[in-house]
Amino acid sequence: MNPKTEIILINISGEDKPGVTTALTEVLARYDAFILDIGQADIHHTLSLGILFKTDETKSGEILKDLLFKAYELGINIRFNPISEKEYESWVSLQGKNRYIITILGRCITARQISEVTRIVASQGLNIDAIQRLTGRIPLDENIRPPKSCIELSVRGTPKDRNTMQSDFMKLSSELEMDISLQEDSMYRRCRRLICFDMDSTLIETEVIDELAMKAGVGEKVKAITESAMRGEIDFSESFRRRVSLLKGLDVSVMREIAENLPITEGVNRLMQVLKRAGYKIAILSGGFTYFGNYLKQKYGIDYVYANELEIENNKLTGRHVGDIVDGKRKAELLRLISQVENVNIAQTIAVGDGANDLPMLSAAGLGIAYHAKPKVKANADQSISTIGLDGVLYFLGFKDSFIADDSTLM
Repeated sequence: MNPKTEIILINISGEDKPGVTTALTEVLARYDAFILDIGQADIHHTLSLGILFKTDETKSGEILKDLLFKAYELGINIRFNPISEKEYESWVSLQGKNRYIITILGRCITARQISEVTRIVASQGLNIDAIQRLTGRIPLDENIRPPKSCIELSVRGTPKDRNTMQSDFMKLSSELEMDISLQEDSMYRRCRRLICFDMDSTLIETEVIDELAMKAGVGEKVKAITESAMRGEIDFSESFRRRVSLLKGLDVSVMREIAENLPITEGVNRLMQVLKRAGYKIAILSGGFTYFGNYLKQKYGIDYVYANELEIENNKLTGRHVGDIVDGKRKAELLRLISQVENVNIAQTIAVGDGANDLPMLSAAGLGIAYHAKPKVKANADQSISTIGLDGVLYFLGFKDSFIADDSTLM
C-alpha cells in the first residue's frame, strides 16, 4: 500500500540574511520533498518566505522536526499549515483566471489611497496576489524625498463589472490626486516594442504654433483656436488651416530660435534614455510641425517623425502647409503603418498624447495613455497620467527604479 501524500505550507519570517532559502530547501531535498510553490518578499531587511511542498506522510514528521531545528539555528520564525488535497486543487484551478495589473502612481502614495484602491478591488471580487514598489526607497527627510511614488498590484479573477471598476478608479484618481492604471496582465504587456508620442503639450510643455503666433503678433487669436481644437470643439484640420494662415510673413529664423528653447516636459530625458536602452522604437506623430519634430529626433535619437510641413518662400512662411494634414485619423493610420513596418503586433504598441486629436491613436494602440490631458481626452482614455512627469509611462510598462541604472543623467 502506497503511503499517503501530505501537503504542507511553511511560512518563514525574520531577519533576512544570505543562506536562509538554501538551508531550508536542503532539508526538503534530503527527504525528496516536492516543492509545489515558493515565493519570497523582503521589507526593510525582514524576510517573508513561503514554501508549499508535498511529501509522504511517513517522512513529514522528520521534515518538520528538522525544519524547526534549522529555523532555530538561523534565528527565524517558522509556521506549518497542512493543506488538504481539495484546497490545493481549488487553488490550482485559479490558474486559468484572468490576471490584471493595477498601477498606483503619484507624487506620494498614502495609506488612504491604497485603502480605497484595494476596497474597489475587493468589491469587484478580485484577489490580490502580489504587491511591489516600483519606485526607489523613500527617505524620512521630506526635503530629499523622490518626486514620484509608485506601487503595483497583481490581481486575479474576473471583475463583476470592469466598466464600473474603471469608472470608480477614474473618480478616485481625481478625488485623491493620483493616477491608477488597470491593464490585463498578458504576454503583450510584457513585450511592448513601439511607442508613439504626440509632441506639443506632451513631449514639450507648449504648443509650438502658439509660440510662432506670438512672434508673429497674432498670439491670442491662434491660442483661442488651438484651445478650442484641443477640446474637440473645432475640426482639427479646419483649425489647423486657420492658424497657419495667420503666420503668413513670419521669418523662418524664428523657428530655429524657438526650437533651441523648447521647454522639454518633466521626465522626458529619463524616459527616452530608458526606452532606447530597452530597444523600443520611438515615433513622434504630431499635428505640429516637422521642423520641431526633427529637432527632437536629433536630440533623443527618435526613429520616426510624422508632422506637418510649413510652406516657405523667400525665407518667409506663406501661411500655407505642404502635403496632407496630420490629424487624429492620420495619427492612428501612421501608428498602424509603423507597427507593420517594424513587424510589431498592434497589441505591443503604446500611444501617448493630450489632445482630442490624439484619441484615435490612443484607442488604436495596445496601451493608450492620456498625459496631463484635457477632460474629454482623459474621460475617453483607458489610462492617464496627471500627477507626475512623462517618465511615469515607465511604471505603466512595469519598469522598476532598481532595474534602471543609477545614472544621474536619467533623473
